[in-house]
Amino acid sequence: QVQLVESGGGLVQAGGSLRLTCAASGRSFSGNVMGWFRQAPGKQREFVARIWWSSGVYDYADSVLGRSTISRDRAMSTVYLQMNSLKPEDTALYYCAVGSRGTDRPSDYDFWGQGTQVTVSS
Repeated sequence: QVQLVESGGGLVQAGGSLRLTCAASGRSFSGNVMGWFRQAPGKQREFVARIWWSSGVYDYADSVLGRSTISRDRAMSTVYLQMNSLKPEDTALYYCAVGSRGTDRPSDYDFWGQGTQVTVSS
Protein backbone atom coordinates (compact mmCIF):
# COMPACT_ATOMS: atom_id res chain seq x y z
CA GLN A 1 0.00 0.00 0.00
CA VAL A 2 1.47 3.29 -1.11
CA GLN A 3 1.78 5.90 1.61
CA LEU A 4 2.90 9.48 1.14
CA VAL A 5 3.51 11.70 4.14
CA GLU A 6 4.28 15.37 3.66
CA SER A 7 5.98 17.62 6.19
CA GLY A 8 7.87 20.88 6.38
CA GLY A 9 5.11 23.39 5.88
CA GLY A 10 4.58 26.34 8.14
CA LEU A 11 4.16 30.07 8.48
CA VAL A 12 6.86 32.17 6.87
CA GLN A 13 7.28 35.80 5.92
CA ALA A 14 7.40 36.85 2.29
CA GLY A 15 10.89 36.33 0.94
CA GLY A 16 11.51 33.39 3.22
CA SER A 17 12.16 29.75 2.44
CA LEU A 18 10.76 26.35 3.28
CA ARG A 19 11.73 22.82 2.43
CA LEU A 20 8.87 20.41 2.01
CA THR A 21 9.46 16.70 2.44
CA CYS A 22 7.48 13.76 1.13
CA ALA A 23 8.25 10.37 2.65
CA ALA A 24 7.10 7.67 0.26
CA SER A 25 6.64 4.02 1.14
CA GLY A 26 4.80 0.88 0.16
CA ARG A 27 6.51 -0.20 -3.03
CA SER A 28 9.24 0.60 -5.52
CA PHE A 29 8.68 3.83 -7.43
CA SER A 30 10.87 3.02 -10.38
CA GLY A 31 9.01 4.10 -13.47
CA ASN A 32 6.97 6.62 -11.52
CA VAL A 33 6.95 10.35 -11.39
CA MET A 34 6.65 12.17 -8.09
CA GLY A 35 4.73 15.41 -8.17
CA TRP A 36 4.08 18.35 -5.93
CA PHE A 37 0.75 20.11 -6.24
CA ARG A 38 -0.92 22.85 -4.25
CA GLN A 39 -4.42 24.02 -3.59
CA ALA A 40 -5.42 27.37 -2.19
CA PRO A 41 -8.88 27.95 -0.69
CA GLY A 42 -11.46 28.34 -3.41
CA LYS A 43 -9.06 27.38 -6.17
CA GLN A 44 -8.33 24.24 -8.13
CA ARG A 45 -5.43 22.02 -7.32
CA GLU A 46 -2.46 23.05 -9.45
CA PHE A 47 0.82 21.53 -10.51
CA VAL A 48 3.99 22.84 -8.87
CA ALA A 49 6.83 20.49 -9.81
CA ARG A 50 7.57 16.87 -10.69
CA ILE A 51 10.56 14.58 -10.83
CA TRP A 52 10.98 11.14 -12.34
CA TRP A 53 12.05 8.72 -9.69
CA SER A 54 14.61 6.81 -11.73
CA SER A 55 16.10 9.42 -14.05
CA GLY A 56 15.76 12.51 -11.88
CA VAL A 57 14.40 14.52 -14.81
CA TYR A 58 12.29 17.35 -13.43
CA ASP A 59 9.95 20.13 -14.46
CA TYR A 60 8.37 23.15 -12.79
CA ALA A 61 5.30 25.28 -13.11
CA ASP A 62 6.04 28.77 -14.39
CA SER A 63 4.77 30.19 -11.11
CA VAL A 64 7.65 28.64 -9.13
CA LEU A 65 10.35 28.36 -11.79
CA GLY A 66 13.58 29.89 -10.56
CA ARG A 67 12.40 29.91 -6.95
CA SER A 68 12.00 26.21 -6.28
CA THR A 69 14.06 23.05 -6.49
CA ILE A 70 12.68 19.53 -6.53
CA SER A 71 14.91 16.60 -5.65
CA ARG A 72 14.68 13.02 -4.49
CA ASP A 73 16.70 10.69 -2.36
CA ARG A 74 16.05 7.20 -3.62
CA ALA A 75 17.83 5.55 -0.71
CA MET A 76 15.59 7.41 1.75
CA SER A 77 12.54 7.11 -0.51
CA THR A 78 11.95 10.82 -0.05
CA VAL A 79 11.14 13.73 -2.32
CA TYR A 80 11.91 17.32 -1.44
CA LEU A 81 10.67 20.68 -2.61
CA GLN A 82 12.87 23.60 -1.64
CA MET A 83 10.97 26.84 -1.99
CA ASN A 84 12.73 30.20 -1.84
CA SER A 85 11.63 33.82 -2.20
CA LEU A 86 8.18 32.82 -1.06
CA LYS A 87 5.26 35.08 -1.90
CA PRO A 88 1.83 35.44 -0.29
CA GLU A 89 0.34 33.85 -3.41
CA ASP A 90 2.28 30.67 -2.61
CA THR A 91 -0.02 30.15 0.35
CA ALA A 92 -1.75 26.79 -0.11
CA LEU A 93 -1.98 23.21 1.02
CA TYR A 94 0.87 21.37 -0.67
CA TYR A 95 0.44 17.76 -1.73
CA CYS A 96 2.83 15.05 -2.82
CA ALA A 97 1.57 12.58 -5.40
CA VAL A 98 2.69 9.55 -7.40
CA GLY A 99 1.86 9.05 -11.05
CA SER A 100 3.11 7.35 -14.17
CA ARG A 101 2.42 9.85 -16.95
CA GLY A 102 4.41 12.89 -16.01
CA THR A 103 1.71 15.42 -16.76
CA ASP A 104 0.46 18.52 -14.97
CA ARG A 105 -2.99 17.04 -14.43
CA PRO A 106 -3.90 15.95 -10.91
CA SER A 107 -6.14 13.26 -12.42
CA ASP A 108 -3.05 11.51 -13.80
CA TYR A 109 -1.64 10.92 -10.32
CA ASP A 110 -2.83 7.82 -8.52
CA PHE A 111 -1.72 8.27 -4.92
CA TRP A 112 -1.77 11.36 -2.73
CA GLY A 113 -0.61 12.44 0.65
CA GLN A 114 -2.65 14.44 3.13
CA GLY A 115 -0.84 17.69 2.46
CA THR A 116 1.20 20.20 4.42
CA GLN A 117 0.09 23.80 4.85
CA VAL A 118 2.28 26.64 3.65
CA THR A 119 1.28 30.13 4.71
CA VAL A 120 3.25 33.16 3.55
CA SER A 121 2.58 36.45 5.28
CA SER A 122 3.15 39.80 3.61
